[in-house]
Amino acid sequence: MNTVDTAAPMSRKNYVIGLVVIAVFFFIFGFITWLNGILIPFLRTACELTNFQAYFVTTAFYISYFVMSLPSSALLKKTGFRKGMSIGLWIMAAGALVFIPAALSRNYGIFLLGLFVQGTGMALLQTAVNPYVTIIGPRESAARRISMMGIANKFAGAIAPIIIGAHIMKGSKVLDQQLASITDAVTRGEILDQLATRVINPYIIMAVILVALGFLLTLAHLPEVDTEAEEPEVGETNVNKTSIWHFPHMIIGAVALFFYVGVEVIAGDTIIRYGQSLSIDMSSAKYFTSLTMLGMIIGYVMGIILIPKALSQVNALRISAVLGIIFTVGAIMTPSSTQITMPFRDLVTFDAVTLTIPVTVLFVALMGLANALVWPSMWPLALNGVGKFTKTASALLIMSVVGGALIPLLYGKLADIFNTQSAYWVCLPCYLMLLYYSLHGYRLKGR
Repeated sequence: MNTVDTAAPMSRKNYVIGLVVIAVFFFIFGFITWLNGILIPFLRTACELTNFQAYFVTTAFYISYFVMSLPSSALLKKTGFRKGMSIGLWIMAAGALVFIPAALSRNYGIFLLGLFVQGTGMALLQTAVNPYVTIIGPRESAARRISMMGIANKFAGAIAPIIIGAHIMKGSKVLDQQLASITDAVTRGEILDQLATRVINPYIIMAVILVALGFLLTLAHLPEVDTEAEEPEVGETNVNKTSIWHFPHMIIGAVALFFYVGVEVIAGDTIIRYGQSLSIDMSSAKYFTSLTMLGMIIGYVMGIILIPKALSQVNALRISAVLGIIFTVGAIMTPSSTQITMPFRDLVTFDAVTLTIPVTVLFVALMGLANALVWPSMWPLALNGVGKFTKTASALLIMSVVGGALIPLLYGKLADIFNTQSAYWVCLPCYLMLLYYSLHGYRLKGR
């Protein structure tokens, strides 16, 4: 296996090839991950679920990161980044195919199994890709590179609910009215069975694309990065450190990422259902996740422009945490009856549309702007100085994605107990944890 010693400069050709391939992966991450925003209301209807039950969609998907990240790290040590990425793509394809029997039987448990398998493949890919993009160039500009990747990720996330939603949620208002008027259980079941099968064709197409990309990757000349040879930062040492637990700034960073991923998933995956709960028609609500993703794209562009010349990674994290607190309070305190109309362009058809959007929903979308630079800033801060422990540290950071499995589930429970608006209080402690890490936690270096 040819490896690139990160102590030595990487050729510009290999650098560009690496970034392009990784950008494709980030697009795939975004497309599949943010489909959950449309799957939640879809499966809530098709499988007749409560809010709490519906948010097991995010639990099944993100819990796999916690379960599979350390095994992924062990696999990557044997296969290297490139082969590991191909395997991850094929596992994701298998997860997509599980949706076929799930839809034919309208069995929520099988849908959750498919999401878990997809998340397993994603965990393997993320464990490889995130440190790769951090290490492939200068560490001080890592947040800028991750921001570039984030644009590909969130653009995919912006179009995914529109593309899939236009197919699986077509005529949802009429369907809801029809279901509300039906008293015959057999007829109701037949309608819901037909609804559930709408996901089959999109997920077959997805599986074919993932399998093809996995084979293409085996042919691509993607440079390997030898993290074992990585030198510690100037002024720091890890020579006498025998465990990843000797790096408290990394451990606290993993905890902070747990809370961050939870709030990021809430901002992207609850917003469509939130709009529905405020009596917004799906013709407008299906675009709400796209608004969150666009907010993140704007944040990423700002990161590319400002980091590191005008804005340090840690200051970007501080600003993000403060904005998150402000937007959370705005989402909770703004009356749900206050609405605006705004022009929007369908990101798939490019048709002009007019959205009816409650201002409280707009604040949820703005959380996307607050969230944009958290992940790009957190990774280089948490990986700073860990050297030969990079792959293990990466696995622990990826395990933190389990926040996306648990915190949205708590949101769903609070939504059932109180209401969908008050449930956003769960976001406040998440942003406070990020503020703590940006002010103090990242400084806690091990001795």
